Amino acid sequence: MLKFVYLLWLASVLPLIASEKNWPPSQVEVMGRETEVFRHGSREGWGYSKYQEDTFVVVHPKVARENAPLYVVLHSAGHDVWSAIKCTDQVGNHDIYRSPDDFYALYLDCRANAGDWWWGGMHPRVGDTMEKNAGGELMPTEKRIIGTVQWVIEQYGIDPERVYLCGNSMGGSGALGIGLRHGDLFAAIKANVPAGIEHVSERMYFPPASIPDEVQLSDPPVVVNYSAQNDRWSQGHERFVQAMNDRKYALYFYWGPFGHANNDSRILQVNDLVHSFDWLSVRKNEAYAVFTNASCNDPLPWPDDLTSKAVGQINAFFRWKNVSDTEHRLEMELRLVSPADLSTRFTIPQQATTDVSLRRIQGLQVSPEQTFQWQFGEAKGTVEVDSEGLITIPNLTITDVSLTLIVSL
Repeated sequence: MLKFVYLLWLASVLPLIASEKNWPPSQVEVMGRETEVFRHGSREGWGYSKYQEDTFVVVHPKVARENAPLYVVLHSAGHDVWSAIKCTDQVGNHDIYRSPDDFYALYLDCRANAGDWWWGGMHPRVGDTMEKNAGGELMPTEKRIIGTVQWVIEQYGIDPERVYLCGNSMGGSGALGIGLRHGDLFAAIKANVPAGIEHVSERMYFPPASIPDEVQLSDPPVVVNYSAQNDRWSQGHERFVQAMNDRKYALYFYWGPFGHANNDSRILQVNDLVHSFDWLSVRKNEAYAVFTNASCNDPLPWPDDLTSKAVGQINAFFRWKNVSDTEHRLEMELRLVSPADLSTRFTIPQQATTDVSLRRIQGLQVSPEQTFQWQFGEAKGTVEVDSEGLITIPNLTITDVSLTLIVSL
């Protein structure tokens, strides 16, 4: 406890730095890991109406290493950067805040300045603020987060292909709203009981909006989301899941009646799949598979069955592995997990049909209306690249026996 009191004292006495380039650290320790505290001013390009100062904290890996990955944390509305860090010393207290030992971790703050919150004030439960920060334009808070993450990547020699964003509650809303828009920065994102889907719906132009002609969205990160139908903050998830499916964005979604929980043990007692997908193994410089319209998905309890005790999942059992990605040919293994891979109270399907789209293709040269040959086991055919430059092979049958999907000119 004393070390966190020291952290709070340290933050109060650090000099207020006006220069946007001068962010000097003071070193402490959190759970035996070297920690640096940064105070900084606001950059002109972020667009704040008046100058403000903010704090962020960088926690080093337990063992120093080059080219380490980065774990970025957005706290909930009930926390600030200091209390979020304090939670990492207490198992069961906002467990998503705790970074792996071999990662750098970045803890950001949005409590110091009024109105500077992750979700942009757009949730129906936040008074009459539904129109605040609406639309696709990035707000100053979002620009500050992106600028800070980019600075940390450069400062610490972070592996730029392994940067991950997560958050709880309001931070979960921010992880979706900020993370999905920045697939050029984040490899994958994870949201624990996100407090609303309005932020992400606005920034990604989900229906009834549409992507403006002048806006080019990069392939988004792979998304992990776990929410509860008996959590009032979760309303609208049926719209979010439908939009992700229709846009062919990668989503691993889990639910059950665990309320607005932040304790891993409590959540896993209800739905033991929430951590079954290794989101921290996704790399930004590798192609990934998007599974949509899958036959093994469970029916959503949103919006009409919120009192149900049902637990469920979307895409929980699908896995992929890159084999090769060259100028003329892409190979990717696809499979379902088996009971040998995963111990769960769910019934693991032996086979499932799904549409498979390929995103973040690195080598294969793809352009709209181009035609490719594909083969998956004994199944084969041709496919045309859509207007968005996306390859989708419809209605593949996938089993727990790994088969290689081959797409070639």
